[in-house]
Amino acid sequence: MFIFIFQTIWLFIDDFAGKGLDLVIIGKFFFYMMPNLTEKVLPLTVLLSSILTFGTFAENYEFAAMKASGISLQRSMLSLIVFMVILGGVTFYFANSVIPASEQKIYNMRRNIAKVKPAVAIAEGVFSDFEGADMNIKVEKKFGENDRFLENVIIHKKTKTNINNTVIKAKTGELVSSENSDLLQLILKDGHYYTDVVKKKNKDKRKYPFAQAEFETYTMNIDLSEFNNVDLEEDLNTTTDKMKNVSRLLKDIDSLEENNLRIVKSFSKNISNRIGVFVPLQKIDTNVRKTGAQTKVNSISSPKTDEDKSTVQDSALAYTGNIVDLFEDWQKVQLINTAKNTASNILTTVQGKKKELQKRYEIYNRHILSLHKKYALALSCIILFFVGAPLGAIIRKGGIGLPMVIAIILFLVYYFLGVFADNYAKKNEIHPILGAWLSTMIMLPLSIWLTKRATADKGLMNFASVLDRVKDVFRKKKSKSSS
Repeated sequence: MFIFIFQTIWLFIDDFAGKGLDLVIIGKFFFYMMPNLTEKVLPLTVLLSSILTFGTFAENYEFAAMKASGISLQRSMLSLIVFMVILGGVTFYFANSVIPASEQKIYNMRRNIAKVKPAVAIAEGVFSDFEGADMNIKVEKKFGENDRFLENVIIHKKTKTNINNTVIKAKTGELVSSENSDLLQLILKDGHYYTDVVKKKNKDKRKYPFAQAEFETYTMNIDLSEFNNVDLEEDLNTTTDKMKNVSRLLKDIDSLEENNLRIVKSFSKNISNRIGVFVPLQKIDTNVRKTGAQTKVNSISSPKTDEDKSTVQDSALAYTGNIVDLFEDWQKVQLINTAKNTASNILTTVQGKKKELQKRYEIYNRHILSLHKKYALALSCIILFFVGAPLGAIIRKGGIGLPMVIAIILFLVYYFLGVFADNYAKKNEIHPILGAWLSTMIMLPLSIWLTKRATADKGLMNFASVLDRVKDVFRKKKSKSSS
């Protein structure tokens, strides 16, 4: 845990350094992070401790004494097996109750930091980007309680097209906020206001019109709900699944799936209607001949009577050639241009909807991952025990040395397999259930193989038998060549 806490400090050092946060707030943050770190710490702890313990037993010939007394390896492991099953149940409870509560605490802490100490989002001497408020703020100096007072404030406000069209400069400023409100008041004093005036006519745009004013006091209301996670690692949509227990995850997975399917169906129906596909066709009059369709082409554009309309419709439906050939040259150009524009518009719409659907399905996959990782974490502790204990008995080495190296190598394999599987599952490249269980399932056959070898009192690999087999192969080749 000590090692992983230091890793967390290294990851979040930029978020806390120079932000004016006291040690109590930083200490609370890392305390709330500790339950989340158990997903990494506990499997490594089980693996390392089992290798060290059984390696020490084998090194001191304890297993030899046990076998001489008629105690098998399974019997010597029985009490620890029971303990590991209990530990697996406790781990599942921990993952289902404690970790979601700690994630909720971390999220609430982020909100409180942004509301009570909004100045943490503003760094001195550089422009700080507030995406939710569509503006950049630069201050020369912060001082006072919670760094609420500002000196030499420069603000660039953006348009919807992300263009800076407004500049506000003030000598002093003050940030006023409350825990009970999502609004942040920025009170500026003794400054200037400049903004570009947007004109519709091109002649007026060439004059570059603008408006300028001076003010003694200018108050801005900023919505904090858009950036209360600023300077912290993840957006709420990517962390909300970690705040839920099994029952809530099951409920939300069903609702997310139904919602996604409903959106996909409605969007596909909309696109189909725009394209004009799957439109039910009327029955073709079999009495109409192909030659008849060609003779009626000229009346397609302007049928006079109802009889002509029905005849033209039957003729067009019976026609099996290139439908574009039925029109005049000037009509062909219009028809092709209309088709190209329609296809281009539909393609743009599909590409725009694709990002939204990918985000929705990523949230859905994250929920399935979080659900199955709670079960996989509990089972991984048991499986890794059956990897570490037989391995320690086989290598017959205790202490902090070779067992530590082997444990770290095995854990890195287990951990990186899990990380790669998680990333692929979130992007919907593999099934989320497979992503949650992949690293655990790979360790399962290894645990079975090692347990069998330790029970039979065999080494990790019999190099002598391998060499004998290689020699036999060369002997057979020599005998065949000589004959």
